[in-house]
Amino acid sequence: MFLSDISIKRPVFAAVINLLVIIVGIVAFTRLELREYPDIDAPIVSVETTYTGASAEIIETRVTKILEDSISGIPGVRSIDSKSSDGLSSISVEFKLDKDIEEAANDVRDRVQRVQNQLPDEIDSPQISKVDANTQAIFWIAFRSQQRDGLDLTDYANR
Repeated sequence: MFLSDISIKRPVFAAVINLLVIIVGIVAFTRLELREYPDIDAPIVSVETTYTGASAEIIETRVTKILEDSISGIPGVRSIDSKSSDGLSSISVEFKLDKDIEEAANDVRDRVQRVQNQLPDEIDSPQISKVDANTQAIFWIAFRSQQRDGLDLTDYANR
Protein backbone atom coordinates (compact mmCIF):
# COMPACT_ATOMS: atom_id res chain seq x y z
CA MET A 1 0.00 0.00 0.00
CA PHE A 2 2.87 2.37 0.74
CA LEU A 3 4.18 2.41 -2.86
CA SER A 4 0.75 2.85 -4.40
CA ASP A 5 -0.13 5.66 -1.95
CA ILE A 6 3.02 7.60 -2.84
CA SER A 7 2.38 7.05 -6.57
CA ILE A 8 -1.15 8.41 -6.29
CA LYS A 9 -0.29 11.35 -4.05
CA ARG A 10 2.90 12.33 -5.93
CA PRO A 11 2.63 11.27 -9.61
CA VAL A 12 5.63 13.34 -10.70
CA PHE A 13 7.84 11.66 -8.08
CA ALA A 14 6.62 8.21 -9.28
CA ALA A 15 7.36 9.11 -12.90
CA VAL A 16 10.89 10.31 -12.01
CA ILE A 17 11.59 7.09 -10.08
CA ASN A 18 10.35 5.02 -13.05
CA LEU A 19 12.60 6.95 -15.43
CA LEU A 20 15.59 6.44 -13.11
CA VAL A 21 14.94 2.69 -12.99
CA ILE A 22 14.73 2.57 -16.80
CA ILE A 23 17.96 4.57 -17.22
CA VAL A 24 19.82 2.35 -14.74
CA GLY A 25 18.53 -0.70 -16.60
CA ILE A 26 19.72 0.60 -19.98
CA VAL A 27 23.16 1.48 -18.60
CA ALA A 28 23.48 -1.93 -16.95
CA PHE A 29 22.40 -3.66 -20.17
CA THR A 30 25.00 -1.87 -22.27
CA ARG A 31 27.77 -2.81 -19.84
CA LEU A 32 26.96 -6.52 -19.79
CA GLU A 33 29.76 -8.65 -21.14
CA LEU A 34 29.04 -10.90 -24.07
CA ARG A 35 30.40 -14.38 -23.70
CA GLU A 36 30.73 -16.47 -26.76
CA TYR A 37 29.13 -19.85 -26.58
CA PRO A 38 31.16 -22.79 -27.83
CA ASP A 39 30.32 -24.18 -31.24
CA ILE A 40 28.34 -27.24 -30.26
CA ASP A 41 27.06 -29.50 -32.99
CA ALA A 42 25.47 -32.74 -31.94
CA PRO A 43 27.14 -35.69 -33.67
CA ILE A 44 24.49 -36.96 -36.09
CA VAL A 45 24.98 -39.81 -38.54
CA SER A 46 22.43 -40.61 -41.23
CA VAL A 47 21.85 -43.90 -43.02
CA GLU A 48 19.92 -43.86 -46.30
CA THR A 49 18.97 -46.97 -48.21
CA THR A 50 17.12 -47.14 -51.52
CA TYR A 51 14.96 -50.09 -52.51
CA THR A 52 13.50 -49.22 -55.88
CA GLY A 53 9.90 -50.28 -56.37
CA ALA A 54 9.21 -51.26 -52.75
CA SER A 55 6.33 -49.81 -50.78
CA ALA A 56 6.80 -47.97 -47.51
CA GLU A 57 5.47 -50.93 -45.50
CA ILE A 58 7.98 -53.35 -47.04
CA ILE A 59 10.83 -50.89 -46.51
CA GLU A 60 9.74 -50.43 -42.89
CA THR A 61 9.74 -54.14 -42.07
CA ARG A 62 12.56 -55.47 -44.25
CA VAL A 63 15.07 -52.59 -44.12
CA THR A 64 14.41 -49.85 -41.57
CA LYS A 65 13.47 -52.12 -38.66
CA ILE A 66 16.52 -54.36 -39.16
CA LEU A 67 18.91 -51.39 -39.38
CA GLU A 68 17.31 -49.64 -36.38
CA ASP A 69 17.61 -52.74 -34.21
CA SER A 70 21.27 -53.10 -35.10
CA ILE A 71 22.12 -49.41 -34.60
CA SER A 72 20.25 -49.11 -31.30
CA GLY A 73 22.90 -51.19 -29.54
CA ILE A 74 25.67 -48.65 -30.13
CA PRO A 75 26.82 -47.00 -26.89
CA GLY A 76 26.25 -43.25 -26.65
CA VAL A 77 23.13 -43.11 -28.85
CA ARG A 78 20.83 -40.30 -27.73
CA SER A 79 17.99 -40.80 -30.23
CA ILE A 80 17.14 -42.63 -33.43
CA ASP A 81 14.71 -41.09 -35.89
CA SER A 82 13.63 -43.05 -38.94
CA LYS A 83 11.41 -42.45 -41.93
CA SER A 84 10.27 -45.03 -44.45
CA SER A 85 8.76 -43.94 -47.72
CA ASP A 86 8.24 -45.60 -51.08
CA GLY A 87 11.67 -46.71 -52.24
CA LEU A 88 13.65 -45.00 -49.47
CA SER A 89 14.64 -45.70 -45.88
CA SER A 90 16.17 -42.82 -43.94
CA ILE A 91 17.56 -43.21 -40.42
CA SER A 92 19.08 -40.36 -38.41
CA VAL A 93 21.13 -41.31 -35.34
CA GLU A 94 21.95 -38.59 -32.81
CA PHE A 95 24.74 -39.29 -30.34
CA LYS A 96 25.59 -37.71 -27.01
CA LEU A 97 27.77 -34.59 -27.21
CA ASP A 98 30.86 -36.31 -25.82
CA LYS A 99 30.90 -38.86 -28.68
CA ASP A 100 33.38 -38.16 -31.48
CA ILE A 101 31.64 -37.89 -34.88
CA GLU A 102 34.28 -40.05 -36.61
CA GLU A 103 33.96 -42.78 -34.00
CA ALA A 104 30.17 -42.59 -34.21
CA ALA A 105 30.22 -42.94 -38.00
CA ASN A 106 32.55 -45.92 -37.76
CA ASP A 107 30.31 -47.58 -35.17
CA VAL A 108 27.26 -47.11 -37.40
CA ARG A 109 29.19 -48.45 -40.40
CA ASP A 110 30.19 -51.56 -38.44
CA ARG A 111 26.64 -52.22 -37.27
CA VAL A 112 25.21 -51.79 -40.77
CA GLN A 113 27.83 -54.19 -42.17
CA ARG A 114 26.83 -56.81 -39.59
CA VAL A 115 23.24 -56.93 -40.82
CA GLN A 116 23.95 -56.43 -44.53
CA ASN A 117 23.22 -60.11 -45.25
CA GLN A 118 19.77 -59.83 -43.58
CA LEU A 119 18.69 -57.07 -45.97
CA PRO A 120 17.07 -57.87 -49.34
CA ASP A 121 19.45 -58.49 -52.24
CA GLU A 122 17.72 -55.91 -54.48
CA ILE A 123 18.54 -52.89 -52.33
CA ASP A 124 21.37 -50.49 -52.98
CA SER A 125 24.04 -50.54 -50.28
CA PRO A 126 23.21 -48.20 -47.38
CA GLN A 127 24.80 -44.75 -47.64
CA ILE A 128 26.22 -43.56 -44.32
CA SER A 129 27.02 -39.89 -43.92
CA LYS A 130 27.87 -37.46 -41.15
CA VAL A 131 25.48 -34.55 -40.80
CA ASP A 132 27.13 -31.16 -40.37
CA ALA A 133 24.88 -28.32 -39.22
CA ASN A 134 27.10 -25.77 -40.97
CA THR A 135 26.44 -27.25 -44.41
CA GLN A 136 22.67 -26.94 -44.26
CA ALA A 137 21.05 -24.07 -46.11
CA ILE A 138 19.85 -21.19 -43.97
CA PHE A 139 17.21 -20.12 -46.46
CA TRP A 140 16.29 -20.54 -50.12
CA ILE A 141 15.53 -17.74 -52.54
CA ALA A 142 13.59 -18.26 -55.76
CA PHE A 143 13.33 -15.75 -58.59
CA ARG A 144 10.55 -15.74 -61.18
CA SER A 145 9.83 -13.21 -63.88
CA GLN A 146 7.46 -12.78 -66.78
CA GLN A 147 9.84 -10.41 -68.63
CA ARG A 148 13.26 -12.03 -68.10
CA ASP A 149 14.62 -15.44 -69.05
CA GLY A 150 16.72 -17.77 -66.89
CA LEU A 151 20.09 -16.21 -67.80
CA ASP A 152 18.90 -12.71 -66.98
CA LEU A 153 17.51 -13.88 -63.65
CA THR A 154 20.78 -15.64 -62.84
CA ASP A 155 22.71 -12.48 -63.64
CA TYR A 156 20.29 -10.44 -61.53
CA ALA A 157 20.64 -12.84 -58.57
CA ASN A 158 24.44 -12.83 -58.76
CA ARG A 159 24.56 -9.06 -58.73
